[in-house]
Amino acid sequence: MEKTKIMYIHDSKTDFIHIIVMIMKLSIDHKSQIPLHVQAEELLRRLIESPEYVDGKLLPNEIELSQKLAISRTTLRQSINKLVYDGLLIRKKGVGTRVAESKSLSSKSKNWMSFSQEMSARGIPIKNFELHVSWVIPEKRIANFMGIKEDKKILKLVRLRGRPEGPFVYFESYFHPNVGLTGEEDYKAPLYEMLEKEHNIIAMVSKEEISALVADQFIADKLETKPGAPILFRKRFVYDIDEKPIEYNLGYYKADSFVYTVESRRE
Repeated sequence: MEKTKIMYIHDSKTDFIHIIVMIMKLSIDHKSQIPLHVQAEELLRRLIESPEYVDGKLLPNEIELSQKLAISRTTLRQSINKLVYDGLLIRKKGVGTRVAESKSLSSKSKNWMSFSQEMSARGIPIKNFELHVSWVIPEKRIANFMGIKEDKKILKLVRLRGRPEGPFVYFESYFHPNVGLTGEEDYKAPLYEMLEKEHNIIAMVSKEEISALVADQFIADKLETKPGAPILFRKRFVYDIDEKPIEYNLGYYKADSFVYTVESRRE
């Protein structure tokens, strides 16, 4: 891969510097064993490190870039999505994709983690007491969230997890068919890392609802507590880089084993 050749022109009418990326020498090796999206990501990293992009300039549109690189827009978007996830690019609907300014390099997506990552960060060893994968007809509320027909089967992942001495959380996760899960994946691995590595799906946005419940007989049996015991109920809606739904997650936590902390800062 060769260096990018960049030109920029000053438009006196708008007093704005328009960056025109000339990728005449920029190319991808289609015979290489390195995946195309990985090569494209490396080329984009070189491009956005150039001085012309330090102030948050817009990248050329995806059609132009994909044509010049001779790759599909889907492949190019995988590369761009990874750089957005890394906090190097910012994408806005109707505007385009631009380079993040230095003060904006911290990605919001990194402020939340999968359960495995959360527990690992706290140094808490986790054991899977149950792990079940099945294909189910979704309830209406789940189908509505995903924007699919109610008769469309989706993958359901059930996990009962906790410390080695006993479980303290029961999870039910439902995944959009477009994620491409087969049910044969390693669900013992951190979930969002697996989605990115195996399916090029980056979990970018998490919207959550938290409430207090009392355990019914089913949840009480799972969490080894008594019916009527206090339960922390967390409903999580997870979206990808394009804000398309990928996961509908329900979590039931023993109230005496888990503390949910929220930190807010005034800007």
